[in-house]
Amino acid sequence: MLLFDNLIDKNKNLLPKDGEVHYYGRLLLTEQATHYYKKLLDSIDWKNDVAIIFGKRIETKRKVAWYAEKPFEYTYSKNTKIALPWTKELLELKKVVEQETGETFNSCLLNLYHNGNEGMAWHSDGEKDLKKDGAIASLSFGAERKFAFKNKETKETVALNLEHGSLLVMKGKTQTYWLHRLPPTKKVQLPRINLTFRTIEPHRGMNIL
Repeated sequence: MLLFDNLIDKNKNLLPKDGEVHYYGRLLLTEQATHYYKKLLDSIDWKNDVAIIFGKRIETKRKVAWYAEKPFEYTYSKNTKIALPWTKELLELKKVVEQETGETFNSCLLNLYHNGNEGMAWHSDGEKDLKKDGAIASLSFGAERKFAFKNKETKETVALNLEHGSLLVMKGKTQTYWLHRLPPTKKVQLPRINLTFRTIEPHRGMNIL
């Protein structure tokens, strides 16, 4: 698979302190990215996400899916998901991401945003199921969207635009000291698919069906 040749410095840390974020730019050629975008849109078992907020069950317009090498449980926002087995396309993309980053991943949380009205509030990925300080590789398809970070203590922010077929990697102490979000925008009318490759470390008492 060909990688897109660009001038972005993937070794540059976008955060001024307390974490590591690297933007690789477009990892795939446009036609390759579009091919995967269409495949993912049609083949992934998309479901509306659910969160428990102040004891109330909230169903989001945004859709999600959870895939992994084993039927891992993953709990966030007081909602537990059980992983589905890898699809052909997800395995292909995982291989590309692992070769480019030198990291290894055993799971992937996918998000489908139908348009710019759908986004994600400030949060950090610090769930106990995830490898401590492990890398999270975020692969984007479809509409270009702004992505932002905010330091939990200083409130300093860093933002960038994530392109169709591009890769962003968060690792180190990023989840400990920084929040991130996908802000909503009325300027975007097209869907965006986001794949976040992760590493689950089963803890004692965790169910693997």
